[in-house]
Amino acid sequence: MLPILFNFLRVYAPYVTLPVAAVIGFVGYQLESRLSDRYTPVEPGSIEERREERLLNEELKKDLTNVDSLKEKKFVPKTVFEKNVSPSLLESNK
Repeated sequence: MLPILFNFLRVYAPYVTLPVAAVIGFVGYQLESRLSDRYTPVEPGSIEERREERLLNEELKKDLTNVDSLKEKKFVPKTVFEKNVSPSLLESNK
């Protein structure tokens, strides 16, 4: 009896697996909808506006009187790996 069942499943595998996958997917979707919290808080403004405001606040916090000397050449990288470093990473090195 078992070889007949295996032969049937081998021949009709697409017809058997599609309904099984649909039932598993439906049950999983229903469980997730009942158990999860779908509330997402709304943040004011778009991402671009928040980024521009954050960058503006960072610029306003900078001390404009603290300027490096041109004789020391701190703007020249010591190695090639320091050439294209993000400004946020440069601040953490100081």
